[in-house]
Amino acid sequence: ELSEPERCVSIQKRRKHLAGGAVMAVGTWTLAEKSDYISLLSSSTYSATAYILVVAGVVVMVTGILGCCATFKERRNLLRVYFILLLCIFLLEIIAGILAYIYYQQLSLELKQNLKNTMTQKYRKEGEESVTSAVDKLQQEFKCCGSNNYTDWADSLWIKSPEASGRKVPDSCCKTITNLCGKRDHPSNIYKESGCITKLENFIQEHLKIIGAVGISIACVQIFGMIFTCCLYKSLKSEPY
Repeated sequence: ELSEPERCVSIQKRRKHLAGGAVMAVGTWTLAEKSDYISLLSSSTYSATAYILVVAGVVVMVTGILGCCATFKERRNLLRVYFILLLCIFLLEIIAGILAYIYYQQLSLELKQNLKNTMTQKYRKEGEESVTSAVDKLQQEFKCCGSNNYTDWADSLWIKSPEASGRKVPDSCCKTITNLCGKRDHPSNIYKESGCITKLENFIQEHLKIIGAVGISIACVQIFGMIFTCCLYKSLKSEPY
């Protein structure tokens, strides 16, 4: 029968498996479902926080298996390794939370400085297909046109080129997309008054809040895990040499 510290650790391990799954899910969700707009950001901090969550989630799952072995075999050396891994997870989650918070504060300035240039200089440029796809999705999903407004597209290298076929804005600015609909910039045809910068900022900030909250919450869970591991470690007899 399990002792009280062993029962505590066993409960904590079950919680860690759930926590690990949650962390990995949030990180993967950010990278897989929300990665379209990462190419529009000049900083890699947003994607870095998501990668940290994925790595931490994997480590949490692996650590749970090690914790089981350490508990049921009552091996103090395994518990030491288990504690070190919990500490690593704790630090990773804290880093993810701090990065999310710092980037949350810097995001507005970054977008103001870089979004218009990214959209006008890289849209439809060879080798920048990810930016082109992200801009088109951004303008359609958030019903906006340009960074600040539709006039930003007057500075676009692509709009100025013969390839634009006389378009004043990309077709993705249109309320109903048809071929060459970007030639007509009337308010009934395009999202004329609404720029994308504020909408993208709000979107990313909401996800940074989720990443930060998950990171800090799971870090708190690891603290309890380390405490219970210490309790179990002290309850076990020293190993003979």
